[in-house]
Amino acid sequence: MNRRHHYRRHLKEAPELDMTTFLNLMVVLVPFLLITAVFSRITIVELSLPSAAGGPATNEPSFRVEVVVRDAGLEITNGSSVIASLPKAEGEEYDLEQLGEMMISLKRDHPSKTDASVLLEPEIEYDHLIQVMDVVRSAPKPDAEPGDTTRVALFTDIAIGDAP
Repeated sequence: MNRRHHYRRHLKEAPELDMTTFLNLMVVLVPFLLITAVFSRITIVELSLPSAAGGPATNEPSFRVEVVVRDAGLEITNGSSVIASLPKAEGEEYDLEQLGEMMISLKRDHPSKTDASVLLEPEIEYDHLIQVMDVVRSAPKPDAEPGDTTRVALFTDIAIGDAP
């Protein structure tokens, strides 16, 4: 039997990984990402939702601020009757400036009142709800200079629900 050349099998060792280039990349990349990161501030507005079970009945009727957002415009009620009706402007936008003036007027008449309700029809967009809530919660300071972003709290305890 003819034997062929036997080659020795040489066991090759696993190559050593060179981590220096990767570490150099991380040393540069991590500070860059930390410097350019945008740290956003998330705010949460606590809402009180009306419940189906009624609370204890009170004998004295109290003033209640309600802003009803309808497709045709805004209505401001005191819980039993309509105080003001603000139809949509020509550009199919709600008149939020007029609503703000009405809220300031109501706050002057009822300074101790902090709660209000925003009631919506079913097809109203979420963005309109947020805009109306912002106007009901606060208003620009009346004696503020142009460019000043100081705001005055109006009706900060907001409940949301469906329009009647």
